[in-house]
Amino acid sequence: MAHEPLFGGIYADKTALVTGHSGFKGSWLVLWLEALGCRVIGYSLPAPTEPNHLGVLPLCCTTVTGDVLDRSRLAEVVRAYRPDMVFHLAAQPLVRRSYRDPIETFDSNVLGTVSVLEACRTADVSPRAIVCVTSDKVYENRECAWGYRETDILGGYDPYSCSKACTELIACCYRNSYFNLVDYGRSHHTLLATARAGNVIGGGDWAEDRLVPDLVRAASEGRPLILRNPHCVRPWQHVLEPLSGYLLLGQKLLAGEAAFAGAWNFGPDEDGAVPVESIVQQFRAVWPRLRYESQPQVGAPHEAGLLKLDSSKARDQMGWLPVWKWTEAVAVTAEWYRAFYESGQPLSLRQLDAYVEAARRHDLSWSQA
Repeated sequence: MAHEPLFGGIYADKTALVTGHSGFKGSWLVLWLEALGCRVIGYSLPAPTEPNHLGVLPLCCTTVTGDVLDRSRLAEVVRAYRPDMVFHLAAQPLVRRSYRDPIETFDSNVLGTVSVLEACRTADVSPRAIVCVTSDKVYENRECAWGYRETDILGGYDPYSCSKACTELIACCYRNSYFNLVDYGRSHHTLLATARAGNVIGGGDWAEDRLVPDLVRAASEGRPLILRNPHCVRPWQHVLEPLSGYLLLGQKLLAGEAAFAGAWNFGPDEDGAVPVESIVQQFRAVWPRLRYESQPQVGAPHEAGLLKLDSSKARDQMGWLPVWKWTEAVAVTAEWYRAFYESGQPLSLRQLDAYVEAARRHDLSWSQA
């Protein structure tokens, strides 16, 4: 399938810098950017797990191994490759790990973002567009039944959530101080936005303390999975859903549409916010060897019990909508892992094609030629 017409063809022959490309979400983004005809420069530490999604994909991207805290190296990369677009995904992404190592979390997520934005600001030729990826956990969570909107108060109970809320403030500061919309097109030519997404699932994730990787490890090892929070509600979506939002947002910024330089939610529909146990049961329907037991952990770190996003801003102003229902997202995720463990073949490209075809059936604007 030819993907060039997607997103108005704007990524064809462009250069994109993706920080954190060795991670789960970053590797899927690189796969899609390359399918769009984009030259990709990946900047990150080595992949945190073995196996890892980046390592099983047939990619052509230029990989630069480095830490986002290494400001001089990062600035050198931006100067050398002159990217048109930066997707900043590099982060310490795990809530429970943030409790164990808050300093690492704040260093990576807060100072790392400063390093990326400084490298862009001080480059001889600054990128035209920057999308900083944060999290649905940037909001002050009041366990509300309704979804949080971009205008709601930022917060963060745990170090990870707080660090991502800080990232939002840093991006806002740089947008006001250096990439100000009033001066766009005169003193600078850079548009900066942030993207907030819910819990993502999909093939190729082997991170610690995440539901799907824990499911996969348990199934592959023939042991039951212990669910510590079976009734926690999260906004579940396939990884390609927020990535389509990031790419659509990047399209708007590259086209010079300054109204899109702000904060954006990319979450599932209302019915995508379901309990953890429902995800496990749906996963088991595709991979029957899975077994699980509910066993709340005594003295476990605090985790939000209810968290939803309101993505009406992206829907109304950008025309973005989810493509797959949560049941479909779980099914294709389980199919990916089952195929990988039984045949060693990743289904990533095939599933990307299936996602795009489904978007075209929904007549979504970014999927039309």
